[in-house]
Amino acid sequence: MLPLGRRVEDKIQHLIDQHMQSLGASRLSLSTISSESLWEKSGRLKNVASELFRFVDRKGSPYLLSPTHEEEITTLVSRAVKSYKQLPLRLYQITRKYRDEFRPRHGLLRGREFIMKDLYTFDSTIPSALETYEQIRAAYVEIFAALKLPILVAKASSGDMGGDLSHEYHLPTSLGEDHVVSCSDCDYIINDELAETRPSGKHEASGRIHVWRGITKDRSTLINVWYPESVEGASGSGPREYTDADINIYTVKSLFPDLDGGIENPLPHWVDVISSRKDDGIRLVNIVDCRLPSSFLDSIKNQSPGIPVWPDGLGQTPPPSISTVMDSDKDGGTLNLLRIRTGDKCPQCSSGTLKVQKAIELGHTFHLGTRYSEPLDARVSIPSNMLPESGSSSGPAQPVASKGDEVVSVPMQMGCHGIGVTRIIGAIADHLADEKGLNWPREVAPYEVVVIPGKGLDGDAEDVFDALSAYGRPAERVLDAILDDRDSSFAWKLNDADLVGYPVIVVLGREWKARRRCEVQCRRLGVKEHVGMDELPVFVTNLLDQL
Repeated sequence: MLPLGRRVEDKIQHLIDQHMQSLGASRLSLSTISSESLWEKSGRLKNVASELFRFVDRKGSPYLLSPTHEEEITTLVSRAVKSYKQLPLRLYQITRKYRDEFRPRHGLLRGREFIMKDLYTFDSTIPSALETYEQIRAAYVEIFAALKLPILVAKASSGDMGGDLSHEYHLPTSLGEDHVVSCSDCDYIINDELAETRPSGKHEASGRIHVWRGITKDRSTLINVWYPESVEGASGSGPREYTDADINIYTVKSLFPDLDGGIENPLPHWVDVISSRKDDGIRLVNIVDCRLPSSFLDSIKNQSPGIPVWPDGLGQTPPPSISTVMDSDKDGGTLNLLRIRTGDKCPQCSSGTLKVQKAIELGHTFHLGTRYSEPLDARVSIPSNMLPESGSSSGPAQPVASKGDEVVSVPMQMGCHGIGVTRIIGAIADHLADEKGLNWPREVAPYEVVVIPGKGLDGDAEDVFDALSAYGRPAERVLDAILDDRDSSFAWKLNDADLVGYPVIVVLGREWKARRRCEVQCRRLGVKEHVGMDELPVFVTNLLDQL
């Protein structure tokens, strides 16, 4: 990170610090090196091993470079916190993380080394943990608003992090690797991993019926996914064609978590298993998209001639197996096996249509529950009357404990909330850049205003710089200005200022020599005006307030 980039990074961190401290969070720093034994204890090592940088020390003890710190922070807190009276607790860090990315790309947007803020929260009850979660969601919205980024807050899958509640904070961009689905008429916003649509009827499919095949990692189950070649679009927009590339793998994985997504052609593996394992737990499962007619479902169940339930090459007689059908009546006929497309009907409201956008994730909030506190034994003592009633996630907010109440030990309720600092730098650069260069928002620009003197005006430029730098002291926000006093041509400095992306450029040129007026430029606002010295600080500040 070079000097100007480092200033951007520092300002993003300062902005995050302000909002974290407003939540009552304390900043700490955890070690980059973590013991594998902790990750084994939490049960996470096996699931994320492919993304870890792992090594052994001279004694042969296994370690890793931490991509995240749930295990470390939980272990630390479990040793220091024993009573509910010490909660809630909110701890955060801004530190370097490491991940062995399969395909690092797009510079700061996806790398093997990155800087990230992660906030870890600890509460004694579910209601207080959910209240904490909502407070942090609100703070995240304020952070991204200050950065002038049009963030979409989408309900998301928790994945390997654990827990059953999470939200992603996405910036729509063509460089994005995620897809966010939003409704035109209501507040339905969701990652396409979880997205649903509202089918218009059982018989909206037309054309041929196709099958996509997958197989589980243990090779014991072959999965036939049956889907229509064509589906009528929303509002009579005409038929939409579908291929194997449109299969919603997330939906299939929700039914079969052991699905091997890396296998393009599962049939050779299936043949090998059939020939070697005979009837030992082998099965074939048919999953039918809800838009296919019930007559096809009946044909599948009856294994009617002409329907290739058994793939070619397996002979006329099916090997010993279990044939199971996931029918289209599941959950009222909503088993949608095709990816959401722009124009599909919203499942939440009756009038809206869905829009699918490529986006990049800049932040993620997780309610972890006891995912880490249980295996790592992070527990607190709490009066039993302060716990919600059995089966309730709400219950009493925080009743006052009285003398004589029974004390019980419960695992802490945890949350984890991340923001990608270096990823934000790359995202802002991509989102706000134009044909001339970068275009930083005021909040994180390396400098808010640059002063560029023409030939022979270096002394006057220093006076302008001093006037800008002193403006606002001591009560108001001081202008963050810089004087370009490098030994380069006037034209080169102007081009470089556009390239760097200073929000405001103050030029001392011919107008200064003739009338003692500066030329003030703001590319994002389309401003280029001549301003006298007396009005300059206020004029520049007014421009910056709009950025």
